[in-house]
Amino acid sequence: MPAPMPASGPAQRSASRPLRDVAVVAFAQTDHLRTSDELSEVEMLMPVLHRVLAQTGLRTGDIGFTCSGSSDYLAGRAFSFTMALDGVGAWPPISESHVEMDGAWALYEAWTKLLTGDADTALVYAYGKSSPGSVRDVLTRQLDPYYLAPLWPDSVALAALQAQALIDAGDTDEPALAAVASRNRASAAGNPHAQLRGPVPQGDYVVRPLRTGDCPPIGDGAAAVVLAAGERARDLCERPAWIRGIDHRVEAHGLGVRDLTDSPSARLAAERAGAFERPVDTAELHAPFSSQEVVLRKALRLDDRVHVNPSGGALAAHPIMAAGLIRIGEAAERIRRGDSDRALAHATSGPCLQQNLVAVLEGDPR
Repeated sequence: MPAPMPASGPAQRSASRPLRDVAVVAFAQTDHLRTSDELSEVEMLMPVLHRVLAQTGLRTGDIGFTCSGSSDYLAGRAFSFTMALDGVGAWPPISESHVEMDGAWALYEAWTKLLTGDADTALVYAYGKSSPGSVRDVLTRQLDPYYLAPLWPDSVALAALQAQALIDAGDTDEPALAAVASRNRASAAGNPHAQLRGPVPQGDYVVRPLRTGDCPPIGDGAAAVVLAAGERARDLCERPAWIRGIDHRVEAHGLGVRDLTDSPSARLAAERAGAFERPVDTAELHAPFSSQEVVLRKALRLDDRVHVNPSGGALAAHPIMAAGLIRIGEAAERIRRGDSDRALAHATSGPCLQQNLVAVLEGDPR
């Protein structure tokens, strides 16, 4: 993605630090389930929206800007996000926007809105129901329509190509991938919202070299955060998670011109967000496949001193269109609880880590 234009961030203290401070002050999510057939998107969203607002004492009318992330392809109908607004309450009229992306990108839009001074608070939410159809088929629609999509390579097959490239390059092997999956799901044992918790067998090959345990679960879920600017954030939250920098970048659309063992866009996004200025103690990585964590750890320069995916990450719960926003929310929650002082949150979209967003969050000094 191009660098943020001046309207996205006023005069800067540095490349990553805008003059107006914006923080995550509340976060809520559903319990992520294999299927939620009995619930509509609105019914799935409403409890989450009520909980996130209740954390701050705000009402819908107090929110200056609302932005959502979802996918009409996943819902199977056009403009499905307008129906979800019933869960927000759009009357009296509200200032609202939507992105056909993971909710992390909706948070980016809300962040830029608050930087301009047009609003002091923002509600960001995202949701996805993957259970009704074949996610692997749906995701082929994001591929190059002339050369790649007609071949129907699904998301797992493309991730397997990336995993095999890593193995061929000597960056990992199948036991190491199994260890990544095992560590994430062990961490999820303490996460009541995760779909998979504790030991999960690696299982059979889905597409070699990826086994069932290397792949994300299919499930439904939603998440929401509240952003606030300046002193308003301190009024609403005892320890806000300040967004010190945020940036997103994209790789070439054609997989054949990319080195699948690396992620230059994630590295550049992290650099522009200020992630390399000082060490982080926590990282929430949106790595739906175990092999993608290997790529991201290298690109984002995360060593063993960094606590990676204490929530269990996307291998424990992967509601499409909400999983990236959840990474930001989970990182913010650790800061708000005092379990972290400086955290990195990452979100991705597209095949083989095609698009990457990185946010750096910090708590006030203790």
